[in-house]
Amino acid sequence: MGTKRHFRVWRGDQSGGEIQDFDVEVNDGEVVLDIIHRLQATQTPDLACRWNCKAGKCGSCSMEINGMPKLSCMTRMSTFEEDETVTITPLRTFPVIRDLVTDVSYNYEKARTTPAFAPPPGLKPGEYRMQQVDVERSQEFRKCIECFLCQNTCHVVRDHEDNKPAFSGPRFFIRAAELDMHPLDARTDRKDYARDHQGLGYCNITKCCTEVCPEHIKITDNAIIPMKERVVDNKYDPLVWLGRKIFRRDQLEGQPAHAGMASANTADGGNLAQSYTEGSTGDAAGTPFSSRRPSVAPALGPDGRLDVAELLSHQSGGPSPFGDDQTFPLPPERVVYNHPSPGKDEDEHKAL
Repeated sequence: MGTKRHFRVWRGDQSGGEIQDFDVEVNDGEVVLDIIHRLQATQTPDLACRWNCKAGKCGSCSMEINGMPKLSCMTRMSTFEEDETVTITPLRTFPVIRDLVTDVSYNYEKARTTPAFAPPPGLKPGEYRMQQVDVERSQEFRKCIECFLCQNTCHVVRDHEDNKPAFSGPRFFIRAAELDMHPLDARTDRKDYARDHQGLGYCNITKCCTEVCPEHIKITDNAIIPMKERVVDNKYDPLVWLGRKIFRRDQLEGQPAHAGMASANTADGGNLAQSYTEGSTGDAAGTPFSSRRPSVAPALGPDGRLDVAELLSHQSGGPSPFGDDQTFPLPPERVVYNHPSPGKDEDEHKAL
């Protein structure tokens, strides 16, 4: 048996509106979207609400519930007290179309201006190869369902409408960070574009976008702050500035990312430097998140598989943070990564 609960729902359009009061029956296990559907079925059939999957994966039912940006399909009624009034309003940052439906086209306009993924020249889609560490580095940002709750709660555009032309918002900062971390992305100006065209400098990292993300993406800590750090390194690091003064541009762009290991031979007899693309590398060539990565697949073993241990692979998952001339302290023949056979390899393991 359900209980009667009090709701306040904003009704209106772009010309204006008001908050209306409703008493609705609430059953165990229901979410706010269920209540909106019951209102449409019993009291206000013309109530406008956008929704699609009702599973927290499409991001359509974004709205503000008691002042907090949330997905109505993921907000359970059990989180409110029985005598608590639940107030439902549309997203405040975007223009209202009608009732709880807002015009979020601003986000799609920003998406169209974001440069797309650009693979290395001459590399076909079926030839893409990435190390698992590179996949994991940006996989978190791929969970975004584009509910635009982060865009709505960001005070840069929420409180200042005139910032919208110059500010892309946290959703597209994580897109820029994801592509900047992508080892096969050939564009080297992601950081410059984020600073000059996406308004990265407007963000003062209050972490409000992270707090409302339904996918629990650490937008600020894992995307925006590292992106800001790379912009600072690129443009304001005195060592980088000095390097630009000492070396010509063609010397900086032509330097292989692993020049210090250019003489090291790969397992198949090739030169390690030859496995890297010869495109431009930007201002921070050879640093983590550089676009310069192996453009060819690593050699397969006799069993047709890749090496199970990166320590034995002739291509590392990413540049070493300690410098390009650092090598693993043990020779490959002494690295044991398989389970030893009983008694057979006992002495060798004791030696290691």
